[in-house]
Amino acid sequence: MRIIAGERRGHKLKDFSGDDVRPTTDRVKESVFNIISPFIPGSRVLDMFSGSGALGFEAISRGAVSAVCLDNDRRSADIIRQNAQALSYTNRCEIINCSCFDYIKRTDARFDIIFLDPPYNKGYILPAIEGIVKGRILSEDGIIVLESDGTDFHSDIDGLCIYRQRKYGRTYITIYQYGKES
Repeated sequence: MRIIAGERRGHKLKDFSGDDVRPTTDRVKESVFNIISPFIPGSRVLDMFSGSGALGFEAISRGAVSAVCLDNDRRSADIIRQNAQALSYTNRCEIINCSCFDYIKRTDARFDIIFLDPPYNKGYILPAIEGIVKGRILSEDGIIVLESDGTDFHSDIDGLCIYRQRKYGRTYITIYQYGKES
């Protein structure tokens, strides 16, 4: 896994392996970032279910001001911390080891881009998006970038409209905005 473009292009990221680990492939990541490129410059990013921090770090490399990388797994938080240090992004990245649901309830921060890449088929998608909308942590012109698979696919969400949607093999990328249709 690596940073694809921007100021840290080509930098390899530390990751860990396991049956429950499913990093976003370079092909999917490149496609997603091509679609969302107008939203990135100067943005504040929340990378929920962050894993290695790859999506948040890619956004910073491409011009985001900052990222909050959030993961409930201590191993992930440690790897995100190591990657932030290796990329010299410790001053632009906040790493939080807690549940996304706890974070949504307690934060008053607003984000321009929220990456949501939860474990597939665990029932996290709808409650997380509902929490984002209810908590108003997405800026008015912001986007949610959801990665899901065909068996955990979501389309309409109350309060949000689909900006773009693409399928890559069994992976779906759905990009939501408040009340805006493409």
